[in-house]
Amino acid sequence: MRHPALTALRRVGAEDVPLVDAFHQRCSPAHLLLRWGRTHLPHRTLGQLLAHADCWLGIGAGGEPLALVCAGPVSREAGVFDLGLQVADAHQRRGIGTALARHAAQYAHARGAHTLSTYTEASSRPMLALLRRLGPVRETRHGAHLDVRLQLGVSGLAHRSSPHPKELLHAPQCPGQEVTDPA
Repeated sequence: MRHPALTALRRVGAEDVPLVDAFHQRCSPAHLLLRWGRTHLPHRTLGQLLAHADCWLGIGAGGEPLALVCAGPVSREAGVFDLGLQVADAHQRRGIGTALARHAAQYAHARGAHTLSTYTEASSRPMLALLRRLGPVRETRHGAHLDVRLQLGVSGLAHRSSPHPKELLHAPQCPGQEVTDPA
């Protein structure tokens, strides 16, 4: 995964709750509501998410968290990994979300998933545009929401060459923060 705004990709663990909180403080209540269905993410909810998915924070040059991406079999549907993605308001529309979604797709495919799924509000045009850029999607409406599914491998998305873990980022790593292997 390469993006010039990110200097590290940090895998999130239970000890990273303060860092995730700091990230969410960089997001507007409107965007938190759109992503999580609430304006504050309780620590219990993050713990439940981490029990079913792997999450990473995209870290900027100053060590600040710029984005959060999660991928895992949250729905427990065979061969399907669910995608969760949020980029801090000030850093949206710069390709960070697309880069992290590609990372999540490669990660899911490497773990046997054939489909990446996102449940999002039908009015979330930026998220829908991002997913459609990744490849052909199948959308199923559920009231005001859409279940958007992207086949992995069909569009070549998950088969793009994955760089070696040490080549994941353009810029040097932040001291003390590891870059995780996407595969």
